[in-house]
Amino acid sequence: MAAIPPICDFGWKAPRFTLPATDGRSYSLDQLKGRNGTLVAFICNHCPYVKSVIGRLVRDASDMDALGIATIAINANDAVQYPEDGFADMEVFAAANRLPFPYLHDESQAVARAYGAICTPDFFGFNAHLELQYRGRLDASRKDVVPDARRDLYEAMKQVAATGQGPEAQIASMGCSIKWKAG
Repeated sequence: MAAIPPICDFGWKAPRFTLPATDGRSYSLDQLKGRNGTLVAFICNHCPYVKSVIGRLVRDASDMDALGIATIAINANDAVQYPEDGFADMEVFAAANRLPFPYLHDESQAVARAYGAICTPDFFGFNAHLELQYRGRLDASRKDVVPDARRDLYEAMKQVAATGQGPEAQIASMGCSIKWKAG
């Protein structure tokens, strides 16, 4: 059963973090944020929803970079219960998909909890002041690609880059639930 996060809580401030990345370094939100905005995407390696959107997310991240919007991906899934989401497989996933953005590991799940992440993918689009302006879907595709679908995430973040504000109308993302650790 798919999990669906709530719609945008406009103006909510991004929680700060520092996490290890698949490139062997650790990064803070302040190091990675974009001059016109930042997209924090909770993803993982095994989720069919993520596998479906990853190519389009890579495309959109590259296009958003040209607008001064930085993209950060975070995997918070329990790798004990879901070994495919372990750090070594994250490195493989990042290389195989040629991720043009940092792919960070939230092993403690503290960052996912601070953000209130619900599913993979779960997109949090912030303006230059790290105020939430978008929490919606990438596009109309779910597990199956919808040809010529409107690029909801890209269009929203383009608006955020230009005005500092996201669209009032947003459609929630959908995906596999975050795999929380027991206890």
